[in-house]
Amino acid sequence: MAKNETSGKGGVSGNGNTVFGAPCWVSLTTRDVETTEEFYRAVFGWEWRPNSLGDRFRVAQVDGVPVAGIAAVASMWQMAVAWTVYFAVPSADEVAARCRERGGTTAVGPLSLPPGRAALLADRDGAVFGIWEGRLVTDWAQWHEAAPTFIRLHTRNAFDAAIFYGEVLDWATLRQGCCEVQYDGDEVVLRSGGVVVARIHSGAVESAPDPTIRPHWQVNFTVADVAACVRTARTHGGEVLQWEAGAEEAVLADPDGARFTVTSKVEH
Repeated sequence: MAKNETSGKGGVSGNGNTVFGAPCWVSLTTRDVETTEEFYRAVFGWEWRPNSLGDRFRVAQVDGVPVAGIAAVASMWQMAVAWTVYFAVPSADEVAARCRERGGTTAVGPLSLPPGRAALLADRDGAVFGIWEGRLVTDWAQWHEAAPTFIRLHTRNAFDAAIFYGEVLDWATLRQGCCEVQYDGDEVVLRSGGVVVARIHSGAVESAPDPTIRPHWQVNFTVADVAACVRTARTHGGEVLQWEAGAEEAVLADPDGARFTVTSKVEH
């Protein structure tokens, strides 16, 4: 994470309210900064700037607004190459403790990364997610507008997962600004300030050899032209994992193997 001029500690500043428990940032753990920058610049038009944490870190921008981060530490820290979603929390230490109490695990942290604290956690089905306490890279509403990012949790049981995350991240509580949870058929929908920010789906298999079938948080980027993104990804060393011509959504992998989804569908 990096410094921000607009948000205060312990939540997400959006529409005048303190929002917490909502996804507030996405970060990519990778091996090669230069190749990764070139790929996402081509696919999404992102521009890059250095991060105060050092040469291995970069921040992507759209029209000057920070939208995502890169940490080229996969080899050095023996971490998986992957996109990770971060949730805003009032206290990283308290949330990490609640996660462990409910059968989850702590992979990294909580660590002090001025101006805040961060941790990488995993829920009890093994899906990895991050938490962030402190000032955000950019204002929550501005972040969603600049680079619409949507996340889906593919898990063993959506309703069981909703209970876990609700208890860990204070979803659907009486606290002002908390995320709202709605049960919609066989999935769970998460809203923050009325905006859909995540969906939880059942059906993932914990022991599946295919990482796309195991429980995981899937990061989706809304784009104007899915087919153009598919072509550009292929041209710049990426891989198309799932797509049919004319489809509104495609699952791609960057040159380092990190999976993400591009979609033309806007969530409501």
